[in-house]
Amino acid sequence: MRVRTTTAMASLASLVLVTGCGAADMTKQASPFAGTQGAKSVTLSVQSWVGAQANVAVAQYLLEHKLGYRVDTVQVDEVPAWDALSQGRVDAILEDWGHPDQEKRYVDDKKTITRAGGLGVTGHIGWYVPTYLVKQHPDITNWKNLNDYSSLFRTAESGDKGQLMDGSPSYVTNDKALVSNLKLNYQVVFAGSEAAQITQIKQFAKEKKPFLTYWYAPQWLFKKVPMTEVKLPAHKEGCDADPAKVACAYPHTPLEKYLNTDFARHGGKAAAFLKKFRWTTEDQNEVSLMIADQKLSPADAAKKWVDSHPATWKAWLS
Repeated sequence: MRVRTTTAMASLASLVLVTGCGAADMTKQASPFAGTQGAKSVTLSVQSWVGAQANVAVAQYLLEHKLGYRVDTVQVDEVPAWDALSQGRVDAILEDWGHPDQEKRYVDDKKTITRAGGLGVTGHIGWYVPTYLVKQHPDITNWKNLNDYSSLFRTAESGDKGQLMDGSPSYVTNDKALVSNLKLNYQVVFAGSEAAQITQIKQFAKEKKPFLTYWYAPQWLFKKVPMTEVKLPAHKEGCDADPAKVACAYPHTPLEKYLNTDFARHGGKAAAFLKKFRWTTEDQNEVSLMIADQKLSPADAAKKWVDSHPATWKAWLS
């Protein structure tokens, strides 16, 4: 992900073509739909977190059913997605949480990627504890008091330190630097993915156990497991410029869309539609909840949302 105006941890992520029959390595080849001469086709990058999947599901449904395009989706981690977009292996990223190095390289310098406007959703990463724990320990929401409670959060993985649970190592995170620079008696432990992190959070909540987790909004899980943010030192412009010295909270980030420049210029109605695609946090959470909690397929969730929100999406087609 999720995730945002800081530097992503290095990952050796590959590009994966999502099909009904398995996965094909996309690292060295373009999508079979990308750049197809004479065909109405679009290739969308889809990140691993469910909010990004909700964006793509609705965009794909409308492109296919209202504009007559063939749509391919390619699963890509955050930083490799920029490389794929620049090279034309994908046509669009619909939810970026801020990657200033890639933006400068590809948008400002090489001009192979074009800004496509805001998604309409503001993202925020933070540290969260379950609200039921806050009722027992109201001062636990101030980072200065976290060391007093570190023993509550010990796990087998964190040893004699409190556990700060993160998701995927590929997500943008300052957490190791924050723990070190704020001198906190905690160990960052990666669940491995958003899905694995959600499973752990649900299990902790079911048993009413304490947990401290890296989490983000918008996210449908807040409706199922109420959580309260821990106040870290206030974010100020430039406080996260040096990844090793970060000692401030994550910013609030308006999420942005990006298009391959050739696609932005020559992508016809599809490019115009994606530039206009803009919805609310509530819209995204509604679709995300259907996918992740109600277990609808992305296509079924998209259809259900489209059927009930015509006034919203018709503006994107005009």
